[in-house]
Amino acid sequence: MKDLKHLLHIHAMQKTDIDKLLKRGLYFAEKNRKRESVELSLKGKTVINLFFENSTRTRTSFEQAAKRLGAEVINMSIATSSVSKGETLMDTAVTLNAMHPDILVVRHGSSGAPELLSQKVNCAVVNAGDGWHEHPTQALLDALTMLKHFGSLEQLNVAICGDIQHSRVARSNIHLLNNYNCDIRLCGPKTMVPKAMEELGVTVYHKMEEAIQDADIVMMLRIQNERINANLFPSSKEFFHFYGLDYKKLKYAKDNALVMHPG
Repeated sequence: MKDLKHLLHIHAMQKTDIDKLLKRGLYFAEKNRKRESVELSLKGKTVINLFFENSTRTRTSFEQAAKRLGAEVINMSIATSSVSKGETLMDTAVTLNAMHPDILVVRHGSSGAPELLSQKVNCAVVNAGDGWHEHPTQALLDALTMLKHFGSLEQLNVAICGDIQHSRVARSNIHLLNNYNCDIRLCGPKTMVPKAMEELGVTVYHKMEEAIQDADIVMMLRIQNERINANLFPSSKEFFHFYGLDYKKLKYAKDNALVMHPG
């Protein structure tokens, strides 16, 4: 963990690093639930939230967490920043680096943008979602939820259903769960589940009933309309008929199955 300066993607993390982060997460979750005071481990530190894409849950979660740990938080509004005047990502990096922040939390529509920023600034960079690539903190949060529910992440049957192609959440969860020998099934229309996904060690299905058979976890994904520029399915109504979750389909999963959604 000492060498883990940035949090850019799950696929580059060791299982031991993930375990340590989850253990730390359980500790803070328990203290937060009891409303106990948390040590101010970020006191005197500055965190800048730099979101090039709209966000409610992720940005406010980062802001709340940083403040509870004692950090000073700056939320940059891209719409009113110099980016709207044509400033490039590298220009922004140089400007922010001159302010000497300690942590830069970045969400960007282009895959690889946070990693590029991490090469241009002196502070730690946390990827809060980049394009179709990854959303590592969401995957860690999902893993924490699974761990609290089942007590272990080992050998769980996990069905991830919906718009797989455009989902950075799906990719990060796949990379993370592969560390725990999970049976990962992907389900969605053929236009939204690339065949190449099987190279990640998953099984692809196109029928919900088959995908969620005996599943411990059913993770549903929304349609990423903002990333779609083609007609990949006839209508939302038809999509839900085949790939939306209802009680009839859920009966195929285990009785104590956990249903999850990234929001």
